[in-house]
Amino acid sequence: VQLQASGGGLVQPGGSLRPSCAASGFTLDYHTTGWFRQAPGKERELLSCISSSDGSTYYANSVKGRFTISRDNGKNTVYLQMNSLKPEDTAVYYCAAGGSAITMPTMSGIDYWGKGTLVTVSS
Repeated sequence: VQLQASGGGLVQPGGSLRPSCAASGFTLDYHTTGWFRQAPGKERELLSCISSSDGSTYYANSVKGRFTISRDNGKNTVYLQMNSLKPEDTAVYYCAAGGSAITMPTMSGIDYWGKGTLVTVSS
């Protein structure tokens, strides 16, 4: 049973990346799934999540309009399309599953964490 995050990398400012979060051993769409990030010296923060109940989505103000979360149930995978990337988006990105859209910002009720994938935005 695990979550595997991948798809990070080095990108120039204004560029795009689409990290993915693949689940094995459990069905991802039975769980609210979210993307967090943690920059050096900063706390881990929730960027976006997608609800297991109705597919509704949440975005932090810092990424609203630039990032889009989506889920492919056939592949048991959640994606985070990241556009218009900025240097301040540089961080390790983590996916997590469990809890709800209400509890996820505080990281309460999370059942699974993926290992992080590094995103570096730099020219």
